[in-house]
Amino acid sequence: MKKKRKILVVDDEVSNRELLASFLEEADYEIWQAENGQECLEIMGQTLPDLVIMDLIMPLMDGFEAISRIRKNPHWQTIPILVISSVTERKERLKAIDLGANDFINKPYDYDELLLRIRNSLKLKEYSDFLKDYNVILEKEVSQRTLELRNALKALQDSYNAVESAYHEIIYRLSRAAEYRDPETGKHIQRVKAYLLVLGEVLGLENKEKEEIAIASPMHDVGKVGIPDSILLKEGPLSSEEWEIMKTHTTMGYAILKDSKAPVLQKAAEIALTHHERWDGSGYPKGLKKTEIPLSGRMMTLADIYDALRSKRPYKPAFSHEKTCEIILKGDGRTLPSHFDPEILLAFEKRHKDFQEIFETFRDVF
Repeated sequence: MKKKRKILVVDDEVSNRELLASFLEEADYEIWQAENGQECLEIMGQTLPDLVIMDLIMPLMDGFEAISRIRKNPHWQTIPILVISSVTERKERLKAIDLGANDFINKPYDYDELLLRIRNSLKLKEYSDFLKDYNVILEKEVSQRTLELRNALKALQDSYNAVESAYHEIIYRLSRAAEYRDPETGKHIQRVKAYLLVLGEVLGLENKEKEEIAIASPMHDVGKVGIPDSILLKEGPLSSEEWEIMKTHTTMGYAILKDSKAPVLQKAAEIALTHHERWDGSGYPKGLKKTEIPLSGRMMTLADIYDALRSKRPYKPAFSHEKTCEIILKGDGRTLPSHFDPEILLAFEKRHKDFQEIFETFRDVF
């Protein structure tokens, strides 16, 4: 059964109220009555009508004041007010509408017209209530969806962090595996990462790219796991045949890493393959020149050579920082400035003191 709509009739003339109430009850409305503005407000404090029919000229509190107070109450602002009054002056009519009345009919009125205006007012009220309720529902829905989205994003970020952490762990473990078969130590890995961060900063790389190169760098020699001990650990010079085998650690490292979908491992594969290429094309395994060599490989070339020159090897003593800088910047016949990207060489020249500090901080202890 459809709920009846409530109409509050406010008029100080009893006969007018009764007549109108009777007519509206026949039209299937629930009617409440008040004889002045004060009583109107008291009734509205107890029950909310769907429509107020208001006279203007009444004792104690007239219709103007009642309309004004109704509109100031946030709970009543959407209730339509239909004024029925004998006031004919345009000024008074406009005043009532300005205070918040929605419609105005002069006495005497036509009942059919009144009924039509009541229906229109109630339709507007119904639509207003729908929008109000819909907005409340929508706000709750948006709030709930926002919370769900935040939780989903957090879960996704947590998963991403866990996967990224796993990749970093893989890099570290594989790098350590390579070290067991190579004189280079874990300190070497820490130093190279730090060198690359310095170079990346001077070159103006974005943090993400700079960090990705540094994190991937420990894998540069992972291919040495495939080099025989007789060659890898040989204390004397390598024969030409042995040297050709040693050079394959670049392609073996690339083969180990290249099929990963993880960006950091793809970067590691790139570095493993190209860190022995030289700017002038004299490197290996492909003899790439200049920008044919990826930036990560060009950066790794300088970082790796600096650390190798500073470190003791079975076939050479450890060089001082000053001697190493002289070899890199001026050449010694075996290592030449033409081996390096000029921009990276300039970056090293600007920040070589940082390289020295990094080496001293992470010095090998034998």
